[in-house]
Amino acid sequence: MSLRESSLGQVDRLDQVAWVTQCALSRICGACAQSLGRPVAFVGTPEEVARNAFHLPPMHVACAEDLRRTPQADPAWQITLTSGFEFVRPAREDTDRRPTFRPNSLLDAQAEDQ
Repeated sequence: MSLRESSLGQVDRLDQVAWVTQCALSRICGACAQSLGRPVAFVGTPEEVARNAFHLPPMHVACAEDLRRTPQADPAWQITLTSGFEFVRPAREDTDRRPTFRPNSLLDAQAEDQ
C-alpha cells in the first residue's frame, strides 16, 4: 500500500495525548504511523504558526496536505516544514495540558516544492 493510500489511517487519533506522545518519541507520522524522514510537516492554526508551537503530531508532507483536504479540516490550517523539532510536555502549572512540538530548523516551503 502506498503512502497516499494509507496516509490518513490514524487521523482520528491526532488529538489523543498518548498517540501524540508516541509519534514524538518514535518519530512516526501522526497520520499514517510510518517512520518520518525529512522534511517534517506540522499542521496548525495561524496562531500556532506565529508561536512556532504545534499541537498536532509531526507528519509527512503528503499526509499533512491530505489532512488539509479532509472535510473536518480547519480552513485556516497552515503547513510548516522543518528538518527537526523539540517535543515539549506541559509543565504542572500550564493551563493547556496538551504537549507541543516546536520546530527548530524551519525550511522554506517554496524550496521544498521544487
